[in-house]
Amino acid sequence: MDGAHSVTFATDAVAEVGARRANGPSLVGAPPLVVAPARSRTHGSRAAKVAVFAADALAITAAMALAAWIRWLANDDEAFAPLWITAILSMPVWLAVFARYKLYTAAAVSSRTAEFGRITHAVAAGAACMGLVALLINAPISRAWLLLTFVMALVTVEFERSIVRLLFRRARARGQLLRRVVVVGANAEALEVVRMLRTNASLGYDVVGMVECGATNGVVSPVPVLGDWTDTLSIVEAADVTGVIIATSAVDIGLANRLARDLMELGYHVELTSGLVDISADRLIARPLGRRPVMYVEPVRRSGWRAAAKRGFDIVASAAILMLIAPILAVAGILIKLDSRGPVFFLQERVGKDGKLFRVRKLRTMVTDAEQMLARLREQNEVDGPLFKMQDDPRVTRIGAILRKCSIDELPQLWNVVRGEMSLVGPRPALPSEVLEWEDSLHHRLRVRPGITGMWQVNGRSSASFDDYVRHDLYYVDNWSLLTDIAIVLKTVPVVLLGRGAC
Repeated sequence: MDGAHSVTFATDAVAEVGARRANGPSLVGAPPLVVAPARSRTHGSRAAKVAVFAADALAITAAMALAAWIRWLANDDEAFAPLWITAILSMPVWLAVFARYKLYTAAAVSSRTAEFGRITHAVAAGAACMGLVALLINAPISRAWLLLTFVMALVTVEFERSIVRLLFRRARARGQLLRRVVVVGANAEALEVVRMLRTNASLGYDVVGMVECGATNGVVSPVPVLGDWTDTLSIVEAADVTGVIIATSAVDIGLANRLARDLMELGYHVELTSGLVDISADRLIARPLGRRPVMYVEPVRRSGWRAAAKRGFDIVASAAILMLIAPILAVAGILIKLDSRGPVFFLQERVGKDGKLFRVRKLRTMVTDAEQMLARLREQNEVDGPLFKMQDDPRVTRIGAILRKCSIDELPQLWNVVRGEMSLVGPRPALPSEVLEWEDSLHHRLRVRPGITGMWQVNGRSSASFDDYVRHDLYYVDNWSLLTDIAIVLKTVPVVLLGRGAC
């Protein structure tokens, strides 16, 4: 389709859609129709994919070089020539393996946790394939180099992908590298999808408009309504989008199938919502049930070897960190005593797993009569729900403010982790008074041990609302996995170092 014909088609389609809107049903308060001029559907995605491809190759090369350097430091007499011949010949295999594990498919790596899991499997497969290449060319390389390459590649590729995510997030915040989409449907689910995509640019979508399907129940559209579902194909072409999101709860199943088939034939990306809320995509398995594809939801398993692995990780990591930070705790204790009168540690009763009470340990950051002062400060609470937060809490001491900003005051809770009262990762340990104000659904967070860090802490902390607090904690409990814990621990480091959301 040449440029002149494309513009003429878009103009005619817009006019037809506008006429139908004038005579048909529409969403209440919908903005006026605005359709972008026709342009290429790639929008820089192909160039971005090539850039990621090159970045992966660089990260893998760096891992191989680091592994060889470590072998050299060990005064090993292994020849370097076979290593580099193997590395060069296996590079295309590495990238093919990465592609096989869908590391260049946006839908497969949309979440950090999903990408980390795929990277781990792909790097292991890549290292194994590199060993096969060495065997085929009869190159005398050591298993130690292969193992080191695997470990180094995990680090370098994860670091490289973190930088890539950061660059993509910044580009999307500027309106670049966005996938222009139309949402088909106009019910509560469709509106929630639109609001989510519009408020979170890092997801990489630019919602151009919505297409109506039946009754709208008076909902208000935050984006233009482009017309009725009968004109979906014309609307999608005129709006110059690359994909369509179909809200399945708003569309008849026969219509959804027909639309998906026709749109895919025309080369558009098609995504269908599942209707599920707060269930991790990692727990969903698509499988055939007769002639119908269905989604199987894997149950969450918190017992058996998984529980033992989590407990083992908690003990080893907490004990190691406690030994490393002992000097920091000692200096902090001295500063606390010099700054204000009172004990170094603050002990407070909290609610743990299955509702059992325990005493949490923290460095004291407030004056000794802070609990007595709380009653008259309640009116100045800056967050909703049973939580209490103040930006300039008068009870906090000068040293306490610094300790809180750096999250150093939380470090003694590592001893609670060693004792088995807490975990490194889990919901925030609540006060008994807070639990009394909980709704029934929130008691589900007591199924697991409370944690020093968690989803709520790395996704806003004190800047988040009580609803976010509830949603993050329940999501963690309902979708727990070891991989989730590792991802949260990794996200905690920059949050603490940058002091985001600390209070």
